[in-house]
Amino acid sequence: MSHRPEPAAQADLRTLLDSADRIVGFTGAGVSTESGIPDFRSAGGVWTTYDPATFDFARFITDAQVREQSWQMRREFFDADARPNPAHRALAALEHQGRCAGVITQNIDGLHQQAGSVNVLELHGTAREVLCIGTHPAPGSPQGCGWRAPHAWAMEQVDAGHPDPRCPDCAGMVKSATISFGQLLDPDVIEAALALARSADLLIAAGSSLQVQPAAGLPLETLEAGGRLVIINDEPTPLDRFADVVVRGRAGEVLGAAVPL
Repeated sequence: MSHRPEPAAQADLRTLLDSADRIVGFTGAGVSTESGIPDFRSAGGVWTTYDPATFDFARFITDAQVREQSWQMRREFFDADARPNPAHRALAALEHQGRCAGVITQNIDGLHQQAGSVNVLELHGTAREVLCIGTHPAPGSPQGCGWRAPHAWAMEQVDAGHPDPRCPDCAGMVKSATISFGQLLDPDVIEAALALARSADLLIAAGSSLQVQPAAGLPLETLEAGGRLVIINDEPTPLDRFADVVVRGRAGEVLGAAVPL
């Protein structure tokens, strides 16, 4: 259950924001849920309709029916027509003010970019694009030809009677540009996220349970480099004891009140 932001903690957050020159946002599923996107674990979430084991990367590359079902899931994802909420807009506003160096997100919905953020590192990829993973993709790490397209391209292919779209350049398999279960994270994105977290004088961890590695370790990189940490979340996290300020509440409500838009 959500808790109303604590007035003292909210005041401390505003003080830290006012004194910070290089803010970095770090966002998790709790930010997306405020835009109407159910998370994977909650009632009504994606995995109450679909079995997560179905979308293991190894199954995706070996089973055409799994690939067909994955496109149906993506269609339902976009049919929700989610929009940015005040948390997305607050981080974008801070970037436009020259005070936020970027956002690291565990979310795949692209709502940070839609809100106006420019420097966004997507740890788990993006559902807004599709990409070639090659004619014989290797388990764990696809090696495609480099072709990418907007997600709408795949939906057009499916609607035209091609339930298992193929790359127009090399005839390789096409997959949503997200990181699936059993698929390795992009090492370049991870390295960039580590560097960005270390560069922050204030990292705002919003809407993340801070339990899934390696993402959960990013706030500690900020602290070890001498920066400060704010955690905004409905529930306790394993890193609360390390934070300079913890605000119990929904990310949109808290950041929307703290950052003038």
